[in-house]
Formats: sequence, structure tokens, C-alpha cells
Amino acid sequence: MSGAEVGGVLGRRRAVVVLLAAVAVAAAAAYAGSRSAGPATVPLVDGRSAAVVPVEQLRVEVLARYPHDTVAFTQGLELVGSDLYEGTGQYGESELRVVDPASGTVRRRVSLPDTVFGEGITVLESRIWQITWREGVAYERDRETLDVLREVTYDGEGWGICHDDAADRLVMSDGTDRLTFRDPATFGPTGSVAVTRAGTPVRDINELECVDGQVWANVWRTDEIVRIDPATGQVVAEVDAGGLLAGAERAGVDVLNGIAAVPGTDEFLITGKYWPALFRVRFVPGS
Repeated sequence: MSGAEVGGVLGRRRAVVVLLAAVAVAAAAAYAGSRSAGPATVPLVDGRSAAVVPVEQLRVEVLARYPHDTVAFTQGLELVGSDLYEGTGQYGESELRVVDPASGTVRRRVSLPDTVFGEGITVLESRIWQITWREGVAYERDRETLDVLREVTYDGEGWGICHDDAADRLVMSDGTDRLTFRDPATFGPTGSVAVTRAGTPVRDINELECVDGQVWANVWRTDEIVRIDPATGQVVAEVDAGGLLAGAERAGVDVLNGIAAVPGTDEFLITGKYWPALFRVRFVPGS
């Protein structure tokens, strides 16, 4: 081997040693950082991060039970005064109803076209927004007559919707792990946030209820209700709502769906698709 060749080999060996040393230093720094970094973080929609917060464990305390129409495929629920507004689904069966919450009597109702699958609803003073599943159409209705004032279109599916009074915006779910914010006058999108629990995406977000700047949501195909901080998308509380119906009552029913805050209280009305009962409840710390 010539002197030039020996020098080349030694040079390459020195480069490898330097590279390995650099990798070791970087790994040690990363390890030290992970040990001292504190709580884990989750990314927000604008690229910032927020510390993962503990999830409060809640259960349902039943205060009263009322009748509920077993042919109502409940998609949206909202209480205003003594009127319970209920949106129902299924092709050929979708409606918007005004119901007496204590008796279950339907006071007024309007049907959607047979080609439309009704989804969530929300009341804004004299108006009601009602969304649809795959049709990409939202109906703005007169609250008194339930007549359609106009139709607007949107991209993607529609599942749940509520009005965030604190921020004066609509919050809408589409069955993914994302909440979309919308202008309450134009229905145009103004932003969105991904929903996570302990850093893991939460999908199948369904019916929504906005209360005091927080979003309560059914999780489809579960007996779980979660409370979401819309500023970060993080689930900050989860409610075990299982066991509300007795064994025999569960025959022929579908999933838990429908949350309506009782204004001026810490209480809610909850029910499900085709359920025989509407429950007045509180969400209290789990035992």
C-alpha cells in the first residue's frame, strides 16, 4: 500500500470516528432533553404546541326520565325555553321537530326531502341551522315556522353542530378527528382543530353541544361523551354514560346520541337513536 493510500484510509477512519461521536452527543442531548422537558405536548392547528392535560373522569347522575319517541333517529338536540328542538335522520324519515321534553309530545315538525339524511342542529336566536350527512347542504330555518330561509353548501360530511356563544362561531363535526369552525351568518369555514386525547386522535365525533366555551360531544358507537377544549382540541373530560337503558330496553335501539344543555343549570338532556327515554342528568366525578 502506498503512502497516499495509507493516508486515505486513516482519513476515512478519522471521519467515521468523528461522525460516531457526533451521533452519540446528539443522542445524549435528546435523552437529557426528554428527561427534563416536562409534560408531553400535542401540536395545534397553527403549529404551536400545548401540554397534554389530564382527562377528568365523569359519570352520569340521572335526575329524571322522560318519554322519547322510539321512531326518532336522533341526530341533534337543543333546549330553548320549554321547547326541545330535535333533528332526526335516515333517508325518507329525516325531520326537524319541536318537542315537549317532559311528555315527548311533538308540537311541530317538518320533513326533509326523501333524498336527504338529516344530521345535527343548532339554534341561534330566531334561526336554526340543520346540516346533512353526505348531501353537503345546510338549511337555515326560521325558528318559529321551521321554514327554510336559505340553503348553503359545504365540503365533506356533516355530523354534529353547535354554536359557541363565547366565540360567536359554529362548531361542526364530520366524523373524523377534526372540528371545523364556521361563521354563523355565512356558514363559511373560519378554521379548524384536530381533537386528541392524551396525544391520540379521537375520531367519530358525532353530536355536539357548546357550553361556556367548551364542546361536549358524543363519540359514535360508544356510550362515551367527551368534553373538548376547542382552543387546543384536547379532550379534557370523558363521561361514562353506559347503563342508562335496562337490558330489555336496549332491544331495537341504536347508539347514544343527543346532548342538550339545560340553560342556567349544570344539567343536560341526553338520549339516543330510537331510544324510549330522554334523561335529565348531571355529569359528576366518577367513583
